[in-house]
Amino acid sequence: MLSFTPAPEKVVAAAARICYSSKSGAAIAESFDEDKAEEFIAKLIQLGHFSPFEHASFTFAIDGVSRSLSHQLVRHRIASYSQKSQRYVKESGFAYVTPKSIAASPQQEAEYKSLMEQIQQAYNVLLAAGIPAEDARYILPNATETNLVVTMNARSLLNFFQLRCCRRAQTEIRELAWQMLKQVRQVAPMLFANAGPTCLTLGICYEGAMSCRPDKVEVITRSLYSGENDFEKS
Repeated sequence: MLSFTPAPEKVVAAAARICYSSKSGAAIAESFDEDKAEEFIAKLIQLGHFSPFEHASFTFAIDGVSRSLSHQLVRHRIASYSQKSQRYVKESGFAYVTPKSIAASPQQEAEYKSLMEQIQQAYNVLLAAGIPAEDARYILPNATETNLVVTMNARSLLNFFQLRCCRRAQTEIRELAWQMLKQVRQVAPMLFANAGPTCLTLGICYEGAMSCRPDKVEVITRSLYSGENDFEKS
């Protein structure tokens, strides 16, 4: 984590309190001590009032992950992203991520490594022939390593952790999500006390027939046609 909103829990509590007070935001923030902030945040969570969480932001440097991961990450739209450009940064000796499932098999790993080397050679041939890097990059694999800087507010992070800490999330982004959750809990433990997949935080899974824990949690299937808040228990 590169940076975060100073005193994030106090900021969230003050932002929420202003909705019910005639005092100025600055005056409210000054009057909040740590105990009051924790009490107010607990109440917000209980009520499901998460819009004040958007006032606290967290910025991460994410290095050495695959382009496959980054394609999944940017689907979380309420966030800011800056990513290493394959248009301006040449990948003449690109590093790549090897999935654990492939690394577990010596034969498959060898074939995987051989293919990466072939792609590297082809990429370098294109550059040597005068093909611009922005066009030569078309042959680069999803496995190519990339670096990003990502900023999310606390509410977006809660959604991110709910989806990506789930065991059904792809392995690489799931591991990233748990690392990010560990870091934000160190600086804002109250905001993220109940963060994570709903099977752990609520004892409920919304994956329906795709649930990986039907024997341990209540599985609920969302109804797509009978209303936003309508659920069918399976």
